[in-house]
Amino acid sequence: MVQLIVGDKGKGKTKYLLDKVNSEVQKVEGNIVFLDKSAKKMYELNNKVRLINVPDYLISSSDEFIGFICGIISQDHDLQQMYLDSVLQVACIEDKDISRIIHKLNIISEKFHIDFVLSVSMDEKELPEEYKSMVIVSL
Repeated sequence: MVQLIVGDKGKGKTKYLLDKVNSEVQKVEGNIVFLDKSAKKMYELNNKVRLINVPDYLISSSDEFIGFICGIISQDHDLQQMYLDSVLQVACIEDKDISRIIHKLNIISEKFHIDFVLSVSMDEKELPEEYKSMVIVSL
């Protein structure tokens, strides 16, 4: 399943995402990964959550980003949830067209039974219609 937290920049999406991951860590049996554009949130996350600073891996396109996600999954068969903060930046999506990424993450989610929660810096009305049902929070 892919879930979206949407809203313009500075509306509180990251705080909501951090609260969600820290509450979910108590409920899930598998592993959780949090992908971000920096390591600043290291001390805000439960120590059971693996924080990955995506820019450390020199990703420069959305295709490379999907490959990176698949690489993480291939190395952790107990992975249950992935949280992606600032997905437009970490996935190298410059034109705000997140359709391709969401489509691929949906396929990956179904195949490997991993839930994805994405923080997206755009207003809900900017989302393609087919993805509006994935929105869990609109700020």
